[in-house]
Amino acid sequence: MSIEFAPATKKASKARIALCGPSGSGKTYTALTLATALSDRVAVVDTERGSASKYVGLNGWHFDTVTPDRFSPLSLVETLGVAAGAGYGVVVIDSLSHYWMGADGMLEQVDKRSGANKFTSGWKAVGPEEKQMIDAMLTYPGHVIATLRTKTEYVIEENERGKKEPKKVGMKPIQRDGIEYEFDVIGDLDHESRLTISKSRISSLSGQVISSPGVELAATIADWLAEGEQSPTITEFRERSEKAGSVEELKALWAEVRDQGMANAPTVDASGRPTVLGDFIVSLKSSVKPEGGQ
Repeated sequence: MSIEFAPATKKASKARIALCGPSGSGKTYTALTLATALSDRVAVVDTERGSASKYVGLNGWHFDTVTPDRFSPLSLVETLGVAAGAGYGVVVIDSLSHYWMGADGMLEQVDKRSGANKFTSGWKAVGPEEKQMIDAMLTYPGHVIATLRTKTEYVIEENERGKKEPKKVGMKPIQRDGIEYEFDVIGDLDHESRLTISKSRISSLSGQVISSPGVELAATIADWLAEGEQSPTITEFRERSEKAGSVEELKALWAEVRDQGMANAPTVDASGRPTVLGDFIVSLKSSVKPEGGQ
């Protein structure tokens, strides 16, 4: 197999934003502020018992919501597939932490499937499902904003009067180590709703501290992501696969989807059931003939 390098090109893409912070830091409000600025069709995966719906009507916000009570990684893949099929421009996952430590989340899945050695059984079994979940978030055909709870600790700080007092601060996100770095922009919120950009592929945002982030931040992110070469969309791949006249064409198309990193992109099948793009293409093989078939 020969290896050839090609000139690098920037691809236009959709936002992948992670908002981290302790309870009460304004994660949901900030996520909705950004989401409604990025699209007029917003879906919220509300794991917080309907807390996002309290904001309906505020600032003219309107959005659709689903309130799951189980949080297996594959259930989020299915939810994103339904959202993709419905054409939502932004999906807010509030919060992604539930898919780690909630009912049927990663930790429970590992315990359920563990044998004598958790690291060689449970994690090995659940790891591929977590990868599917991450792939679905990264390849969703719209913007994705995920909130992440952080563990809360108290530190002693000096106040404006020179006296020592305890202050509640958010620390490590409640999710798998490093998952937040799958996102383009990571912001840490404090109890004054200040957003510190701790990681960003947008150089102008790196290290910024933004009070009450809103429309201007969303516009900066959207403008940067819109620059570059347009990549094939899920819709385009679906249309091409549905027009394929042979199994060989579908195989070639599946390979192209794989090379684009979109095999696990969430979508729906012909009946509106959630699936992923690679499986959708494979499902069409029975409806076409092999090369040279009668």
